[in-house]
Amino acid sequence: MIFYDLFQSVVLPRPAVRKLQLSYLIGRPMWISWRWLSQRTGGLDRSERRLAAFGPLSLLVFFFIWGLGIVFGYGLVFYGLADQFRPVLTNFSTSFYVSATTLVPLSYGDFVPEQGLARLFIVAESVTGIGVAAVAITLLFSLYDAFRSREEAVIALDALAGAPPAGVYILEYAALRGLRPHLTETFEEWWKWTASVLESHLAYPWLFFFRSSHDNEAWINSFAAVMDAAVLVVSTVEDESEGSAHLMLIVGNHFAEDTAWVLRLRGEYDAIIDRSEYETAVERLRKAGYKIKEGGWEKFRTLRAKYGSVVNQLALLLAVPAAEWVGDRSYLPHRQRRRRAAKAPTQQ
Repeated sequence: MIFYDLFQSVVLPRPAVRKLQLSYLIGRPMWISWRWLSQRTGGLDRSERRLAAFGPLSLLVFFFIWGLGIVFGYGLVFYGLADQFRPVLTNFSTSFYVSATTLVPLSYGDFVPEQGLARLFIVAESVTGIGVAAVAITLLFSLYDAFRSREEAVIALDALAGAPPAGVYILEYAALRGLRPHLTETFEEWWKWTASVLESHLAYPWLFFFRSSHDNEAWINSFAAVMDAAVLVVSTVEDESEGSAHLMLIVGNHFAEDTAWVLRLRGEYDAIIDRSEYETAVERLRKAGYKIKEGGWEKFRTLRAKYGSVVNQLALLLAVPAAEWVGDRSYLPHRQRRRRAAKAPTQQ
């Protein structure tokens, strides 16, 4: 079971969905508990530091569980071959000790296998220990390389999207600073970034819980900001970057769909944004100098509904800082009115 789980979680370079996977069964409840404790103890800065520590710590916990399971399994084998050791293994705790010192390896020679099967499994566990260590080192290098690549683009986007990032601000800033030709390049860079993150994060879901290292930054907010900018270009404003924006939406919707599949999020069709918020954004873009298309709201709502709910659920799951159109929006007046209306008793 441990070998199967290691293969599914670490070796297999594709997501293992709805299969026996110890890392998912333990990792999700562990994150929810860690998030709950972190958000209720200490200030905001301390909470963020604790949340940021979860990703690396969870890796250590998983490898400890896998190692413990391997030691336990080989310990059972050695206990079944107790009479092939000298001195004889008289109880399971002694067999567990022999297994643990063999996997590490730290064997002191106080228990020696003298027959075939015992020797075979001693060698097998020693090889297993070397293999697990090699897998752990390789995985750490792969994860941190993927993390570094992800964060480079997030930090670079700050200059254009602000912190926390917002799709409306991307278009607004580009128009006011004479950077509208740069939008095409931004969309091209980010649909390639999305494809890279899609590949790495679905294969190794731990990466979802590796938080950005700078204040008011979160990779999911940056992704949502670029997607929102692309939707606004396609549906609302006239700009030469529309072709690249289409590509961004195609790859981004693929990312949202697969993320919901792997993390078992609700695949709701909801744009999240109300028309009043959209109209406010349109007015800002008009003042920035964009020509506004007719009937943009319906197309905007349709396009954003394909990814809006998934992005919002992921932001809430990861407890990232709220951005303009992403994250905890319960504080908004219209959301509060809607919630109170839903709770009001029906008049007979």
